[in-house]
Amino acid sequence: METSNRDVLIIGGGPSGLSTALHLTKLAPHLTSRILILEKERYPRLKLCAGGLVMDAEIILERLGLDAGEVPHVDSSEIRFDFAGKGLSVRVPKRHALRVIRRDEFDHWLAEKARNRGIEIREGVSVRKITPDEHGVTVETDQGNFHATIVVGADGSNGITRRCVLPNEPVHTARVLEVITPSVPHGTTPPSHQAGMGKAGREQAAFFDFFPVPNNIAGYVWDFPTQVNGMPMRCWGVYDTNLLADRTRPALKEPLAEEMKRQGFDLNDYEIKGHPIRWYSPWNRMSVPRVLLVGDAVGADAIFGEGISMALGYGAIAAREIAESFQRGEFSFRGYRRRVARSGLGQTLFARWLITQVIYSFKWRWFHILLWRVLKPFVIAAAWIFVLNWSKRIP
Repeated sequence: METSNRDVLIIGGGPSGLSTALHLTKLAPHLTSRILILEKERYPRLKLCAGGLVMDAEIILERLGLDAGEVPHVDSSEIRFDFAGKGLSVRVPKRHALRVIRRDEFDHWLAEKARNRGIEIREGVSVRKITPDEHGVTVETDQGNFHATIVVGADGSNGITRRCVLPNEPVHTARVLEVITPSVPHGTTPPSHQAGMGKAGREQAAFFDFFPVPNNIAGYVWDFPTQVNGMPMRCWGVYDTNLLADRTRPALKEPLAEEMKRQGFDLNDYEIKGHPIRWYSPWNRMSVPRVLLVGDAVGADAIFGEGISMALGYGAIAAREIAESFQRGEFSFRGYRRRVARSGLGQTLFARWLITQVIYSFKWRWFHILLWRVLKPFVIAAAWIFVLNWSKRIP
């Protein structure tokens, strides 16, 4: 088979891989023609994801000169963090609290922006094996072999890059179920409307409810507004970190069915889809000589499984590490983990990992009532300091 050579070969054309390429093009324009992204699917490709873009994601995109408002979206004016239907509300002055997109549309849009800036993307290429050595990296695919100076593993939680270069690494994996429904049940009025929350109010809000935790599901049920082909819909799901996997717990779909029923929906009427999310731990390895990982291949936010803003942030940090490595002509990536840890991204990932160990391990009902209903000002202040606004601390 013919071998193609590149300086930078990025495995995976999702937000982390595209962000790495876009930031690298900005930092080291001379490398643009030597970047190649390999994507196993073809855009727009299906991607299970609730699609929430937090403010940090939009800030990173704005720094690249990109406006996420170009992507079909629904804006949530309010985010609620509840325990059994009651809790605290977060609003952002003079802007939306959460922008919700569909990942097939978002990734396709971002890929087109990358192509417009001269970045080559090859779709429909499946990677079979990645082998680094002292001279470079050989990547075997179903369409021939590639040789690269360095490789970026941006191929997600189950990606082949990490499996090839870090085969014995422990994996911290959450389980997720997701459902798309109409915005309101057909022919019914949701109970929340009867209880006094206006229809428009609920349909514009995004909900996280932590009521499953006392039953050993270490996570939450979510309910977001979204759109599919311009039609208003809702995205429902349940997230479980698996921190309490050694305890007796119900089937994962049970709390999701319970919450949907409370709002007038029957889970059995809709298609359920599931996927894993690898979450960040401070001990996760991020690189070997000539290969570094970004996005979910390293780890998403542990509390919520949030991955899009993290993926974009990883790309910004990885691009700087790569650009400096080419300047030095040295590709050990020994400093990459430290660079991530010292960044705003690394700080929020560590803070969220630490918070995860507390809020999901202390599973008593009274604790979560105290946390989400009583300590509202302290929770919001802690979130603002330790969890949000981290993108402003990335160079």
